[in-house]
Amino acid sequence: MAVATPIQIRFERFDGALGIAPAKPPRVVTPEEKPALVARIKERLKAMDAVLLAHYYVHPDLQDLALESGGTVSDSLEMARFGHDHPARTIVVAGVRFMGETAKILNPEKRVIMPDLGAECSLDLACPAEAFSRFCDEHPDRVVVVYANTSAAVKARADWMVTSSIAEKIVAHLHAEGRKVLFAPDKHLGAYIRKVTGADMLLWNASCVVHEEFKAQQLEELKLLHPGAKVLVHPESPASVIEMADAVGSTTGIIQAAERLGAKEYIVATDGGILHQMRKRLPGVSFIEAPTAGKGATCQSCAHCPWMAMNGLHNLLEVLESGRNEIHVDPAVGKRAKVSIQRMLDFARLHLPAMKGSGDA
Repeated sequence: MAVATPIQIRFERFDGALGIAPAKPPRVVTPEEKPALVARIKERLKAMDAVLLAHYYVHPDLQDLALESGGTVSDSLEMARFGHDHPARTIVVAGVRFMGETAKILNPEKRVIMPDLGAECSLDLACPAEAFSRFCDEHPDRVVVVYANTSAAVKARADWMVTSSIAEKIVAHLHAEGRKVLFAPDKHLGAYIRKVTGADMLLWNASCVVHEEFKAQQLEELKLLHPGAKVLVHPESPASVIEMADAVGSTTGIIQAAERLGAKEYIVATDGGILHQMRKRLPGVSFIEAPTAGKGATCQSCAHCPWMAMNGLHNLLEVLESGRNEIHVDPAVGKRAKVSIQRMLDFARLHLPAMKGSGDA
């Protein structure tokens, strides 16, 4: 298995030892204060001509608020598309930093703000732009394909940006053209794509701290307790977990699989935040979080991104009232990064028109 190891990223980054602030959740919202907070946020969104875009993985309060206020709950690509098509002058991104950057790249004329600019992504952190660029220079014969979970600078170095719902199809297209691929940053997603496409792929060595923690042995034990359950897995998970899946897909794909398969019980191997929308769409169906083991991110045996958890009603209202936490992307970097993103969008429109509205992590 060809996996590049150009740089070792130690997870001390996540507790601040290497200068990255630890993931700290926002203030807890009490039931008594929630109605007033929600009402005030809706007022501020309207007054600012702003729209709220919430990822599937953030707190249910933010997901519900986005839909109630005319925004969207979706994956990061659809969040950026929605912001681009929406007439609002300000885009508020409840997610992690690369999502805010992607929204700004596709909407440079709009203001993009986030509840907490410290909301990072382990895949983004594990793929520093300078080291990645050097690695690309060492393999000039390969077309560079990067996952959406990367910085604007990494996207600017790439030939293609992909999301997990379209990555397999784009790599298959490149493989049919006889192209060799350099893929970053997620080694599990890359290995899955290589297996299903047969493409010649060199992989960057990084993984998501949430999906990395799903364990096949514990999943097998859970399946014995729920023999009728279907297993839904995100392709960022380890191969041993993917092999046990009844369906493998992006966040949007997992929701669609649950609707398509028609089971009464599902075991879901992705961030637990997605279960809120799944339960709303399929009431009466049982959804069980896939088991994890060991220590990952800032928790033990949990399946939730600590940086997604940094988004809350209190810091959302604070940023709407203060105007802080604006996302800035160097115009030259953004212009180059948009090329790799636009290439994917153009491919989807030409070859996969039915994929509009589906997306990534």
